[in-house]
Amino acid sequence: MHIKRLDTPLGTMVAGATDDRLCLLEFSDRPMLPTQLKRVEERFGTPRPVNHPQFDRLEAQLAEYFAGTRQDFDLPLALAGTGFQERVWRLLLEIPYGRTISYEELARRAGSPGGSRAAGRANGDNRIAIVVPCHRVIRANGDLGGYGGGLSRKRRLLDLEAGGLQGSFL
Repeated sequence: MHIKRLDTPLGTMVAGATDDRLCLLEFSDRPMLPTQLKRVEERFGTPRPVNHPQFDRLEAQLAEYFAGTRQDFDLPLALAGTGFQERVWRLLLEIPYGRTISYEELARRAGSPGGSRAAGRANGDNRIAIVVPCHRVIRANGDLGGYGGGLSRKRRLLDLEAGGLQGSFL
């Protein structure tokens, strides 16, 4: 596995990739980062700091996203988790840019009505922030809920996608 630190308008992130897939994109100050690094190491091998073509594509697409010119990422992903986690993560990829759903709706779509806490945990275990848009899941009452990267970042991502910050990140 390859690893690299990336500077973004929301702060430094740590990216991880196998030879052909992105497997990690986390904020470097996220308290769960050491746990996530351990999980990807167990699945993909010891991370080595190295530049890799996957990172070039990721950086270019993140720049377009923050500039407001990209709504969908087309990077190959390694979504490695439990069956339920992977189902939730694939559902996150289906939430349209600029839209949100509730944790309850996410649980229902994942085949677990009444399982909003489990869906929330799976959402929080997403290791590929922004690209797998876990920030698009909020509470049914409209409150933001949680976000591993911090609620201020979640708010800024949602504002960007709502058109409120386009171009102002750069």
